[in-house]
Amino acid sequence: MFEGISEKLGHTLKKVRGYGKLSENNIQEALREVRLSLLEADVNFKVVRDFIESVKSRALGQEVLQSLTPGQQFIRIVHEELVRVLGEQSSELDLKATPPVGIMLIGLQGSGKTTSIAKLAKTLKEKHKRNPYLVPADVYRPAAIEQLDVLADQVGVGVYDTQSGDDPVEICKDAMKTARYGGYDVVLIDTAGRLHIDTELMDELKRIKAEIDPHEIILVADGMTGQDAVNVSTSFNDALDISGIILTKMDGDARGGAALSIKAVTGKPIKYLGTGEKLDAIEVFYPDRIASRILGMGDMLTFIEKAQEAFEEKKAEEMAKKILKKEFTLEDFKEALSAMGKLGSLDSMADMVPGMKQIAKNPRAMEMAGKEVKKTLAIINSMTPKERINHTVLNGSRRKRIAKGSGTRVEDVNRMIKNYMQMRNMMKNMGRMGKLAKKMMRVM
Repeated sequence: MFEGISEKLGHTLKKVRGYGKLSENNIQEALREVRLSLLEADVNFKVVRDFIESVKSRALGQEVLQSLTPGQQFIRIVHEELVRVLGEQSSELDLKATPPVGIMLIGLQGSGKTTSIAKLAKTLKEKHKRNPYLVPADVYRPAAIEQLDVLADQVGVGVYDTQSGDDPVEICKDAMKTARYGGYDVVLIDTAGRLHIDTELMDELKRIKAEIDPHEIILVADGMTGQDAVNVSTSFNDALDISGIILTKMDGDARGGAALSIKAVTGKPIKYLGTGEKLDAIEVFYPDRIASRILGMGDMLTFIEKAQEAFEEKKAEEMAKKILKKEFTLEDFKEALSAMGKLGSLDSMADMVPGMKQIAKNPRAMEMAGKEVKKTLAIINSMTPKERINHTVLNGSRRKRIAKGSGTRVEDVNRMIKNYMQMRNMMKNMGRMGKLAKKMMRVM
């Protein structure tokens, strides 16, 4: 995410950090490089101009020029101005309304509306303890109705029984009534899209809005399309007065131009980022955290939140106790590795952990690390419960059997046991620090 712009800005800011003293000349030079980096990332020209002017006026002030750490002060200003451009505050769905809360999702065909609705439903159900109801209102694409039915079943939420050929306005009107009597408190409506904006599409969306008066209208825009996404957002906002945006496909080759432009151009916040195909691949858009990622500072808060979701608190407490008692088994090792898998790919974690991006630049190393984790899980899964609990019983014949069962070599089994023992010894040392071990397990 934002890899291109992050790398270029990082190179520029690294030079600034090395300056013993800042002058108007080297500030101008740095800003020229920042400007080019933003334009190459397809950021709106006016947004770039305003951003550079704002940074320049602050950077040339006495606060920076007379500072003992002028380079750090300059980077702080760039970070603060990025946060301002991105929207300053996070803005999730507003659910403070009389239920059922109607939420329309709109956008062009292929932007990811249907998948985004399922992701929102999963988030609302699991994190906010809501009871969402999905409404397929795209009657022009039968596959969209079927897709939402399948996704609703996967998430475990209700879905309106739309028939191909039904009137979209009547579908939404009846679905709101059905939700009210069925005890659903949030209604997520999947509207029709087109390959491009046209009068017919806008008229239909306006009629749906007039009929059901939704509490929120969320635009789903393809983050990979750069300024096209900004132009689409402007058109939909002018016609329907949207309340926010979901940027999808941010795990792909998105250069960051849309994310850095939309709020400034439309005045409407980015609420979520779609970061993959899986139903849990959606993030709340935090401007300060995204600014930190762009500048290569990582995003430890999001990383910790993901870790807290992956590691249940009760499990973390139990594991901490086992560490303190020196009872960390191969079964526990397996559970820890499996939970790490829920955090996402190593590439996605590299965005969040400061310094890890440099490691992630070696695709071969990242690929090998991923394979090693899978191999370790395969080896442990080939063990008996007794062997997982007590690794000391693993003699030569057992290790040979485990290697054969996991499709690996005896050398791989031996290396895995060695790695486990090193980790166990490290955790024993942590255990001697008592409360610190528990705290670290909670963070994990």
